Amino acid sequence: MDQETIVYGIIKDVVSNDGQFQLRSRQANCDALLELNDLDSFPYLTCSMFAIPEDDLEQGTYQTQVIHFAASYQAVEYHWEQWMEKFEALLKSMYWVAATVHLETELSGKHTFYWESAGAYHAPSDALSVRCEWEQDVSFRMDTSYVR
Repeated sequence: MDQETIVYGIIKDVVSNDGQFQLRSRQANCDALLELNDLDSFPYLTCSMFAIPEDDLEQGTYQTQVIHFAASYQAVEYHWEQWMEKFEALLKSMYWVAATVHLETELSGKHTFYWESAGAYHAPSDALSVRCEWEQDVSFRMDTSYVR
């Protein structure tokens, strides 16, 4: 069987007391997600990967709207730079304060990528910066027959 890679994460929107701004920013985010094509070329970044939460306390939006996403791929780590370009293009078109992507690979472990807004929040077309942390799970088995 081929290598499976799991990609998942969240995008946290802007918390604001300005109801008009919050409505406009959330609508812009929704529009950006709905513009993703479900017939995208590999490595896929499609609308169906994302969940757009309701603006309702009972539906999981207290103050911060959390947009979550997930997908499984066949060895997407070999095309990771292209996937990141697509994801960052999406982030550039949205309002948010932070985004996190988890990449779980069979061969090279787990990687976590973080984007944080430079100011109070990121607005469309602002510059992006990313930070990556890598964690590798290594199974270690000690053969006790060699221990004296």
